[in-house]
Amino acid sequence: RNKPSTKHNRTTRTQFFHCCNQHRHHTFPNLHTTVISLPLHLHITTHTQTEHPTMTEFKLKICCMGAGYVGGPTMAVIAKKCPDIKVTVCDISQKQIDAWNTDDLPIYEPGLLEVVQACRGKNLFFSTDLDKELDEADIIFISVNTPTKTQGIGAGRAANIKNCELCARHIAKVATSDKIVVEKSTVPVKTALAVERILRSNEKGIKFQVLSNPEFLAEGTAIDDLFKPDRVLIGGQQTEDGLKAAATLVDVYANWVPRDQILTTNLWSSELSKLVANAFLAQRVSSINSISALCEATGADVSEISRAVGMDDRIGKRFLQSSVGFGGSCFQKDILNLVYLCETYGLQECADYWNQVILMNDFQKKRFSEKVVANMFNTVTGKKIAILGYAFKKDTGDVRETPSMFVVRDLLQENAKIHVYDPKVTREEMWSEMSYTCGVNADNTPNLEESVVTSADAYSACDGAHALCTLTEWDEFKMLDYQKIYDSMAKPAFIFDGRNILDHAALRKIGFEVHAIGKPDPEKFPEAVLKV
Repeated sequence: RNKPSTKHNRTTRTQFFHCCNQHRHHTFPNLHTTVISLPLHLHITTHTQTEHPTMTEFKLKICCMGAGYVGGPTMAVIAKKCPDIKVTVCDISQKQIDAWNTDDLPIYEPGLLEVVQACRGKNLFFSTDLDKELDEADIIFISVNTPTKTQGIGAGRAANIKNCELCARHIAKVATSDKIVVEKSTVPVKTALAVERILRSNEKGIKFQVLSNPEFLAEGTAIDDLFKPDRVLIGGQQTEDGLKAAATLVDVYANWVPRDQILTTNLWSSELSKLVANAFLAQRVSSINSISALCEATGADVSEISRAVGMDDRIGKRFLQSSVGFGGSCFQKDILNLVYLCETYGLQECADYWNQVILMNDFQKKRFSEKVVANMFNTVTGKKIAILGYAFKKDTGDVRETPSMFVVRDLLQENAKIHVYDPKVTREEMWSEMSYTCGVNADNTPNLEESVVTSADAYSACDGAHALCTLTEWDEFKMLDYQKIYDSMAKPAFIFDGRNILDHAALRKIGFEVHAIGKPDPEKFPEAVLKV
């Protein structure tokens, strides 16, 4: 999974290329040193110093092809934890690289700017000089976008690995020394085999070892995830050279990750593990969301059920919060990829099982939109609806596959007047994703610009609104003055809480008519709702 900035359009997202740096062996006078033998003629010299080495003293050079949501933060943390390793992040987008070289980074992630500022210009660099960096690299990470195919065989399910193949071909073209090439992108099983065959076809006698090192980051907590990962997974060929290459990468991560949390597997296990991890997480979300629909029909409370079920140690508490649905670049894409793999190998029952996770997520988003319309007297035509939150989750500006987009699309089709506020999402980002994923843009939707307004703050978005929908769990939405909002809204004033983050009893006391995911309706089940 590559997560390029949503500040750039989809054309830019599918163009990622990136670079690396060459190893040279150096000695450091007046320092106690230990020389470690490594594969591919690498020697890492470890030092007791903590300051950054000079430009000619780096013991190893790493480069990442891809300056997006994965490549940028991952390389920044490697640079922070390994001051004697030079890390270069490359991309063919000059705009993207220019942004990384300022304090207005192309992506938002808590803590990222501080890490970049600490290392940039010392041992962390951002460049568009692809050929130079590739030629100098010891280790090359491929961290490019692998979107779901939109046409041809496997359209709508299979991952398009064109960008990975282009990276491999370019590495083979410009490399003049042996390299370790690391798949960081989320890819189908056996992609490493294709990359290896391309690299091996070079006519210069250069040797390459291909590793799989999938990321397990969660947007909004990516920096914490990188500093304290649950595990680091490295897959390689089970040969002498493959094991040595894996050991080289293990030594990089071992600068801050305990070795018992660094797992080494064969290539295919590593590639498949990433897909399975995301599939399992998404499955839990769809599972509790399916129960939320049953709760609304019976008067049960999904939050109480989540608590009761989650206290079972065999199940656990994580990912049991019901919501309007999951979004982001990973879950849907990776499950669809898994579905296609199952179909490819003739495992249709397995494919159908995992596809149901996607169908349930689609059902949940549609169900929320229908709830809004049904409770507002079966029409929202001409009514102002405030949308609080457009990013797919809090603490990120990523809008890919965000549930908010689908709700906005549905309400647009009902001719509602929509006002959107999100603290990190721009209007440009919103329209880019809406056009790419939903096919909604100014060219095919009359009066679109007038029908969807982006507001500067939550209060202006809600001023005069008939209803507000909380669709991203931003903390600031919990702290709003809802008496002030109620006074400014048309009556009856509706709240549709798509994240279950608000105090529903307090809101009802103010005068709001509140509807939430998986919560009993006080009109239908008065005995199930706490009276204030």
